[in-house]
Amino acid sequence: MNLILLHPSDLDQQGYARISDPRRLAHLRDIHRATPGSRLTVGVQGGLMGKAQLIELTREQAVFALDSLTDVAPPALPVHLVLALPRPRMLARTLEHVTALGVKEITLLHTKRVEKSYWQSPELLPEKIHQHLILGLEQARDTQLPNVILSKGFRPFIEEQLPDLLREHRGLVAHPGMPMACPRGISEKTLLLVGPEGGFIPWEVEKLLEAGCEGMHLGPRILRVETAVTALLARLF
Repeated sequence: MNLILLHPSDLDQQGYARISDPRRLAHLRDIHRATPGSRLTVGVQGGLMGKAQLIELTREQAVFALDSLTDVAPPALPVHLVLALPRPRMLARTLEHVTALGVKEITLLHTKRVEKSYWQSPELLPEKIHQHLILGLEQARDTQLPNVILSKGFRPFIEEQLPDLLREHRGLVAHPGMPMACPRGISEKTLLLVGPEGGFIPWEVEKLLEAGCEGMHLGPRILRVETAVTALLARLF
């Protein structure tokens, strides 16, 4: 936790913040080893960051006196990530990683090789998704939550959502065997589509290319989804 991320409801009118959830309290005690008088970096969800002084720390709550919060969150990546829904454990890690890297628009997509049972996972409950996004923000010292969309049909996505997205984004499909290598250091708004374990099926690739996306590859190695997504974002931006 490189940032004590405060929800607006943690703040009062006198310039103090109070947190009481066990996870953040345990982190303050056991990792930061904070004591009254410690100055820590804090931020407000959707807002600014700065320093705060810890006034009180008990088993029940921590109280901070806020200084002026003037630091803005780091810039977001100019990317909308469309990710074929991974296995639940991999989904949790991937959400945290891409949030830490600055992705603010995420669509989780159903494709042929996505197990239908994945959509029943507790990891897709709104509170679980929110938890992983928060962990990513705390890691990266960021306050701006990503927007996560669940798209449970590939054909409706292709027909109803993709055309609008491609009007404002350059579409890039990451898939083994594509003729173009992954570009480096781009700055334009990008729609990055990443398939599941095993990749998109040929029909899906065909439809994405027909819609106006460009196919690209990361080289001859076949990577796990969470590794591939991190490598793609690092190379692209």
